[in-house]
Amino acid sequence: MKNFKTIFDGEIFTAEYEIKKSVFLSHVKHVETEESAREFLQEMKKKYFDATHNCSAWILGENGDKQKSNDDGEPGGTAGNPILDAIKKNELTNIAVVVTRYFGGIKLGAGGLIRAYSHTASLGIANSKIVQMTTFQKIAVTIEYPFLAQVENFLRNKKIRVENSEYAADVTINILIEPAGVESFLTDLTELTAANFLADVQEEILIPVII
Repeated sequence: MKNFKTIFDGEIFTAEYEIKKSVFLSHVKHVETEESAREFLQEMKKKYFDATHNCSAWILGENGDKQKSNDDGEPGGTAGNPILDAIKKNELTNIAVVVTRYFGGIKLGAGGLIRAYSHTASLGIANSKIVQMTTFQKIAVTIEYPFLAQVENFLRNKKIRVENSEYAADVTINILIEPAGVESFLTDLTELTAANFLADVQEEILIPVII
């Protein structure tokens, strides 16, 4: 699996910028499909139906290979591309940004529009919770009860993520650890318990880690 940066899923992050009486509103959301990105854009267009423009851009996929931008009536290349560039500069993917403009009566010129849309998008991204989608290995560790307190203390000290624990004849602790640390973890656990444990190394998953 490939690690990548995106924004926290479940919130819409916002920012506002005003220049020469034009008001720019930025809305940023985590999306994973083009359908979700389009739905978000339509939601913003419906909410800000009275705005002069609702310009947008999004990047999708672990490799950021799906990209789209739209000027929504602004001069070509002055809105959508600057928003897209702001996303790229932050090395983000699975993200959609909509920048809404209320025209204030004073023209900004092509350069002014590019700077305004870029700046507003950047403000929205700066206000977002950035997360690193990080690969973790799932491991189910089964131990006898006499070792439980010692192993739990070890996991806390090493700051190893514990999903849950299952209590039966023995205890199974389901942990998450970055793949590079699996070998040393198993070595440490062997020394700690004199090899009195079973480790079921399972699948890898991606987990958002706030950075």
